[in-house]
Amino acid sequence: MFVEQGVNSENKFWKYLIGSGIIIATSFIGQIPLLLGVIYESFANGVPYPSSNSEMMHFFDPNLTLFLLLISFVFTLGGIYFVVRYVHNQTLRSITTARAKVDWDRVLFSFSLWAVFTIVSTLIYYYTSPADFVLNFKPVPFAILVVIGVFLIPIQTSTEEYVFRGYLMQGFANLAKNKWFPLLMTSIIFGSMHLFNPEVSKMGNIIFIYYIGTGLFLGVITLMDDGMELALGFHAANNLVSALLVTSDWSAFQTHSIFKDIAEPKAGLDVILPVLVIYPILLYIFSKKYQWTDWKERLAGKLKAE
Repeated sequence: MFVEQGVNSENKFWKYLIGSGIIIATSFIGQIPLLLGVIYESFANGVPYPSSNSEMMHFFDPNLTLFLLLISFVFTLGGIYFVVRYVHNQTLRSITTARAKVDWDRVLFSFSLWAVFTIVSTLIYYYTSPADFVLNFKPVPFAILVVIGVFLIPIQTSTEEYVFRGYLMQGFANLAKNKWFPLLMTSIIFGSMHLFNPEVSKMGNIIFIYYIGTGLFLGVITLMDDGMELALGFHAANNLVSALLVTSDWSAFQTHSIFKDIAEPKAGLDVILPVLVIYPILLYIFSKKYQWTDWKERLAGKLKAE
């Protein structure tokens, strides 16, 4: 079983505290290129230093900003590998899946399902509310965005999945010796990590229903499917397709996307609908396709250390 792969007497919780510190440190190291770029632009060209997260997002050209933001996840992913391999003496596969090897068909199915849904729902929204959008498409910047996005956004989303649905999921399982506690804790922490996203200041704290709900959904499909493949595919599709399709002045990613949302942001049905309607439908589809059973045991069962 997936979480049990990290639960043993050798994997003390203090190792996860040390490992988390190393992962956070590599994340900070990965942000050095962005910091150096800002410092250089400020001192060499007299550009005012950004005083807020919003100003930082608009400091460089969107493609350069996106590249500098995403490159930090390459360092973080390296930190995860180091910690898993040398602190916990595990393989990366052991925090990815309980299967003998990663099931890329699962990743592709989840990616395709959510990509198609995102594209169709965005186009419906565009054609029903055209005044909320402007065409933002510029061929050359968009082509550069595609290259950056295809190569780096899956690294970003996979890194987040490895931290929350992989490393910390097994870490909290070691601590609590059950499955419901790691599911709940990783979802809350995942939602809290979005605290400084510009969407929060625009829409208010109600958006945490979406963030934490998404964390719960990703945790549930990981536990029910005995691996992160479905979560990896979903998360990559969510961020990549969104970055290519729609941007806005207040979103976390500023991109040369096809459309730009110019509507005044407000938290409403679009925050509640995914958590209460769309995610349960996806759970039903996944459960039927992969024949999930014994939900109570898989989501709330107790564990035994080796």
